[in-house]
Amino acid sequence: MNQDKFALPIHWNDYEDIAMGLYEKMGDEFGESKIYRVRFTEMMDWVLTLPHFKGTKEECNEGHLEQIQSAWVYEWRDNQ
Repeated sequence: MNQDKFALPIHWNDYEDIAMGLYEKMGDEFGESKIYRVRFTEMMDWVLTLPHFKGTKEECNEGHLEQIQSAWVYEWRDNQ
């Protein structure tokens, strides 16, 4: 049975889930300094392509992206 179909949808305020998804997608090549240099428009596009993400571009704001960026850095640090 496919466990993926039971995964909960991810929305813009699910910062830790998004950060884990970005870390899995980008891996260790995106270190702390590189994460902080990512353009928000680029990050938004990456988030929109994550599996189970159900938010829209229109629902996104700078505050969401700042929180995601910080959570992504913490996720990267936790895996070092």
